[in-house]
Amino acid sequence: MNEKTGLPAEKAGPKDVFLQLLNIIALYVSAGMFINLIFSYINIWLPDALSENYYTLLAARSSVRWAIASLIVIFPVYIWATWFLNKGYAAMPEKREMKIRKWLLYFTLFLAGIIIIGDLVALIYNLLQGELTARFLLKILVVLAMAAIIFWYYLLDLKNRAPHKSFAYATSLIMIAAIVTGFFLVGSPKEERARKFDDQRVQHLQLIQSEIINFWIKKAALPKTLGELDDPIRGIAIPKDPESGTQYTYDIIDKENFKLCAAFNLPSLDQMSANAPKRAIPAAYPLENIYYGNENWTHGTGQICFDRKIDKDLYKPEPKR
Repeated sequence: MNEKTGLPAEKAGPKDVFLQLLNIIALYVSAGMFINLIFSYINIWLPDALSENYYTLLAARSSVRWAIASLIVIFPVYIWATWFLNKGYAAMPEKREMKIRKWLLYFTLFLAGIIIIGDLVALIYNLLQGELTARFLLKILVVLAMAAIIFWYYLLDLKNRAPHKSFAYATSLIMIAAIVTGFFLVGSPKEERARKFDDQRVQHLQLIQSEIINFWIKKAALPKTLGELDDPIRGIAIPKDPESGTQYTYDIIDKENFKLCAAFNLPSLDQMSANAPKRAIPAAYPLENIYYGNENWTHGTGQICFDRKIDKDLYKPEPKR
């Protein structure tokens, strides 16, 4: 007999156990993915000058897509499981006293409390260290707000005073707003496919440039056409545009200068970043940097050309035998 309700104690069956586990796991994953989503927005909107580059922007946008995909699937599962459990509690109030439910709720409160304490410690520590940037502060506040909301809701749930409908509507609106923002920020699937074609074009131009340098080292001259770079023995075949199938444009300016051109669908990510320093397009960079990211391949939309110059001191032709 349950002391609080005066009803027979309800034993947890397999259905109850799995529903409780499903509900709490969906809660943890949804909360984690929401925090990850907001962190990615902060990383994109407030880039760090010490670490911001093409790859961090790419990683942040990929993180946004993963978080959106997870929330679209898992958050509705959490809402459904919560609704189904509350419906069962309304029909059989004694189910609220199941041990598995109490254990999971108290563990959730414990976890949320630990996160709040750790969050405040990190906030005070960074304040004392003089490293309280807007980027860090926003992330701390996001985690603190999420942990506080979960702690408040499930504390009321233990007391049977939780506003289930209001909580479900409010959290659903917040999730929908966050997801819609993500679609505007990272673009549609069609836009992402166009960007992947552009990334492939950059990789092709990098390969062509490295083969031109190799040709120069071997023959002390620039190739007259891209076809001269094909080398079946080494397995080198100069690629063509992945979307149109046309050959990339290659122009010789003089004995040491040449130009590579391609038609791009979209501006490169570092050009699109609102807070990133803008670079002139096209830009010429030292050839020794070709393997260190996309900085020397920054591009806009349409036909973009990259001017390159062979540094004879850096790339010395091999002596003739």
